[in-house]
Amino acid sequence: MTPTAPATLEERITRSLVGAAVGDALGGPVEGYSPEQIAERHGGRVHGVVGPWNGGTWRTARPIAPYHKGDGHVTDDTLMTHALIRVYATVRDHLDAYAVAEHLVPDLMTTPRWIPELEAEALPLQRIFLAEKWLVARLHYGHVDPREAGSGNIVNCGAAMYMAPVGLVNAANPAGAYAEALDIAGAHQSSYGREAAGVFAAAVAAACVPGATPDSVVGTCLGLAKDGTRAAIEAVCDTASRHTDAESALRPLREAVAPFDTVGPDYRAPSLGARRPSRLHSIEELPVALGMLLIGRGDYRRTVLGSVNYGRDCDSIATMSGALAGALGAEVPSDWAKTVAESSRLDLHAPAAALTEVTREVFARDVRRRRSHESAYAELS
Repeated sequence: MTPTAPATLEERITRSLVGAAVGDALGGPVEGYSPEQIAERHGGRVHGVVGPWNGGTWRTARPIAPYHKGDGHVTDDTLMTHALIRVYATVRDHLDAYAVAEHLVPDLMTTPRWIPELEAEALPLQRIFLAEKWLVARLHYGHVDPREAGSGNIVNCGAAMYMAPVGLVNAANPAGAYAEALDIAGAHQSSYGREAAGVFAAAVAAACVPGATPDSVVGTCLGLAKDGTRAAIEAVCDTASRHTDAESALRPLREAVAPFDTVGPDYRAPSLGARRPSRLHSIEELPVALGMLLIGRGDYRRTVLGSVNYGRDCDSIATMSGALAGALGAEVPSDWAKTVAESSRLDLHAPAAALTEVTREVFARDVRRRRSHESAYAELS
């Protein structure tokens, strides 16, 4: 048998971004529920695209979130990911918090786009949730320094969920991805929410290293992560290493991350102490995504379905784990990708093509900058 050639940069970027979108769409309809509730509602585990939790009453069942989650519709995770790619396509270089203020916020506020969950053209601002609307309130209306605008926002996965493009632009350079994502996320998040954005970007970059494995990705994360985020990743991944299937790991992974998660057992009714800055805590989504990557051994289907059936914030967990599996080179099931693209009325490959082009340009520019620095340093020394 002829050995399979390693995935190219373009293939990894495409599989990561398509994989993130498909994971998002699969997790959306069961977001907020427990594994037990998911199994009861669907007569077992979710194995692919499913319909809305409340069927045809999705418009009125949850007035605070009247969104058509399900039937292959992506959520705000993918909308924000694609928005960040558009910023890269405009700037065509590394980004920082000022790029969020100058480009991402206007994109959210001024350009109507097809919003799958609203089944209409609308401003992305009208779909993103409160922790993301914070960007507009603080940066556009409050004129806050972009590097500090994330302070005061609820600490959650809002920034981390769309940081895959940062890891891809910094492919095979986890430390660079970590630093860039921390800068970008400063406009959106603080504390362990910002830290998770940096670590997730680093994980995606690490997955692009030729020969990378789920274990090497986790090792990179542990080498960069700080405080509660590092401790949570270590605890969850240690637990994951003792399981070979997601079903047996659903409850143990939750128990492993629970001491670091401030939301508490009732995902829809967090305590008064939830989502506040802390050096002891972590978001739940990133450690669990890494745990599912280990259990699935990088296989896209196993990794993402484990993430989806975990419940709670499973659209973001599956977005992250799908991006990581894709960056490792795992192929996304074509039937899932086709369904999500058609149902969401989105070209899932165009953002990947745009980001691949930008990534090559940024790398060439980095080489020129590095050589200039080397020359100057050589002359100094």
